[in-house]
Amino acid sequence: MRIDDIGYCPVSEADQGAGGMRAGGLAVAMAGVLVLGLTACGGGATNTAAASVAGLPVTHFQSGLRANAPTPDLQVENAGDDEADKLATATIADVEDYWSKQLPDDFGVAFEPVKSLLSYESNGANQENGCGDTKRNVNAFYCGQDDSVAWDRGVLLPTMIQQFGPLSVVTVLSHEFGHAVQYRLQDKAGITRSTPTIVKEQQADCFAGSYYRWVAEGNSKYFTVSTAEGLNSALSSLFLVRDSAGTSAEDRQAHGTAFDRIFAFQLGFEKGPKECAGINMENLQPRLTERPFDPDDNNKGTLDIDEQTVGYLQDSLNAAFAGANVAAPKIVDGGGSCQGGPATPPASYCSSDNTVNIDLATLAELGKPVDQDAEWNGQDNGGRGDFAALSEIASRYALAIQNGVGASLDNANAGLRTACLVGAWAAAANKLGDTKLRLSAGDLDEAISDLLRPDSLVAADVNGKRVDAGFTRVEAMRTGYLEGSSPCSKQYG
Repeated sequence: MRIDDIGYCPVSEADQGAGGMRAGGLAVAMAGVLVLGLTACGGGATNTAAASVAGLPVTHFQSGLRANAPTPDLQVENAGDDEADKLATATIADVEDYWSKQLPDDFGVAFEPVKSLLSYESNGANQENGCGDTKRNVNAFYCGQDDSVAWDRGVLLPTMIQQFGPLSVVTVLSHEFGHAVQYRLQDKAGITRSTPTIVKEQQADCFAGSYYRWVAEGNSKYFTVSTAEGLNSALSSLFLVRDSAGTSAEDRQAHGTAFDRIFAFQLGFEKGPKECAGINMENLQPRLTERPFDPDDNNKGTLDIDEQTVGYLQDSLNAAFAGANVAAPKIVDGGGSCQGGPATPPASYCSSDNTVNIDLATLAELGKPVDQDAEWNGQDNGGRGDFAALSEIASRYALAIQNGVGASLDNANAGLRTACLVGAWAAAANKLGDTKLRLSAGDLDEAISDLLRPDSLVAADVNGKRVDAGFTRVEAMRTGYLEGSSPCSKQYG
């Protein structure tokens, strides 16, 4: 995040056309209009949004390659006999099964398998395909020059498997095969030589999501995926391969922020491949969050989580939720727990005195910058970024507002409603008058990182209980960010 010395950031129409507010969001709500229509809600029943994942039941089981999966009848050049190649080959066979039906059914296009497959070791002997050498190319890619898919079994896939399990390979290669699908669809997906890279990447992420839906519905001969831990693994894999904060969406290598990539994946999972093929720059721009750092962002999106920053957060939240017409809670540093009430350290909502009690020292550690290079090596310095830490506090503040209007605080509805309201606040933060806290490039990815953690508070109820499915938690925050606070009560009770 960053501090604005001016206090008010007017947004030009040009800025809105490029994705909303200057610091990366849609122009949703001005100060005082985040009015929560929750008075008639707050019942104890869990609604369908909390009990399902895009209409599928929430499931828990070991995801990955089926024990009785057939041996794929595919020729892979330079193939090995390790786990990475077995998973990669099974994925290609599986996505070909999926697209052999979807291309004719959805687009009237006959399916043709890719012409060749290549496995290589980026840290080993050089291999070649139509796109050149593979030496030191830690990557997986579709090559249109010879209609091939290639993957690095030396570094990339083992790294992904170690961190996120076998489904990470499925995620990476179903995305790459999505580019092969584009190659086959051509004008039916609006793809030309001049199509921006970010559009192609968003479509490929979306195609991967539509394939995952097919697997989650039990159609795959090769893989099983649970809608809780399984999809969490898939989303976490996308998070790892996000672009660095400050990357421009116009960059020729742009793949998208984690927020953008997960949005596209979820779009495919929820609505199918026709929706994916319809992604273009016109409908992508209003929701795209990938952007360079603002010229005024002297700290490149990193603030220390200290008393001053928390004070700025208090001002921002007070202004954003003024329209609810309830007493605003005070954020206090008191160890993160409540006397005689629910404790969810490092931040708790204490209804007895209407405070958000925080453990500032712990939140300061959580708010340390993310080290993306260390992530690739499986290392974790404990930092999730300043916006992750501030979102944890904001979630407890949002509970106080919900309490003030009589909404439920202790069920799954409350957790998802809270995540939605945090998203609505994030979108509004840059347009609040007389406040200094502003979003920076990369902040939303920090929130995504936090939401995918098993101990995140952003989508948790007052007792710290969160909805099992990370897919649903992310979807709730995304809804608030893109649509404002109104759907938070309508969709989440």
